[in-house]
Amino acid sequence: MFIYKQYNEEQLNNQYNIRLHVPDFAAYFERWEKLSSETRKKYPIIKNIFYGDNERECFDVFPSAKPNSKTLVFIHGGYWHLFDKTKFHFIAEAFYADDVTTVLINYPLAPAATIDEMVASCRKAVLWLHNNLRQFNGDPQQVYIIGNSAGAHLAAMIMEKKWMNKNAASFIKGVCLLSGIFNLLPIQLLQLNSVLNITKEIAARNSPVELMPAKNIKLLVCVGEDETDEFKDQSRQLYENWKDKNTALQFLELPAINHYSMLEPLLDKGSILHKVMHKMMNV
Repeated sequence: MFIYKQYNEEQLNNQYNIRLHVPDFAAYFERWEKLSSETRKKYPIIKNIFYGDNERECFDVFPSAKPNSKTLVFIHGGYWHLFDKTKFHFIAEAFYADDVTTVLINYPLAPAATIDEMVASCRKAVLWLHNNLRQFNGDPQQVYIIGNSAGAHLAAMIMEKKWMNKNAASFIKGVCLLSGIFNLLPIQLLQLNSVLNITKEIAARNSPVELMPAKNIKLLVCVGEDETDEFKDQSRQLYENWKDKNTALQFLELPAINHYSMLEPLLDKGSILHKVMHKMMNV
């Protein structure tokens, strides 16, 4: 019995079971920890700056050595219920030499928090940063965002036109969405939803594919060639739904990249991903 597209329940769960398709996933986690430890030793870091009242509404920042630097905000993934910003500190290595301040945010996780609350927290973090970036050598008028996996969903929700035009269209200059989930309908059908508690109403108002994006803000949608068909479809659907609504939208399917190998190319100046982000930020 099909429950979504051509998938039965088992097949759909397999499409979104990332670890099933990347058997050596633990090696990525170990390497991220190692790279992040090295990054903390190499560069100045300010930890656990709170932007809200929830214990997870905080961020770590690697301030640029140069005042008025462009700022890169990273929103981590983990299917909205896993991980911490510290695992991803290595992202700060990517553009530190280009005088970029890097901010890695935490946000409330399921099951304690709903998707609505996570979206609200990430938006709150961006506004807090806009008002306080100068103390971290950041230019409040030049903010760029990278979201990975579930973090890409949250970054896409920041791009929603009505909210952006009211709050952030003047200072968010570009957004990069890596291996994201932009249609929550199939997620509601997964076994995972016993943790996430996504209802039809939550899915409807938090599915970027159904929303209008802000115009003329640089937007990059990336997915890996070695990801599942559903993850590829998630990014393609967002691109198809948004391409006529945002004139600065670019889609990339990165060769020989899986869901977990998506991040480290940011550190490689010769990689496609590093080059397109370098161009987006004009650094």
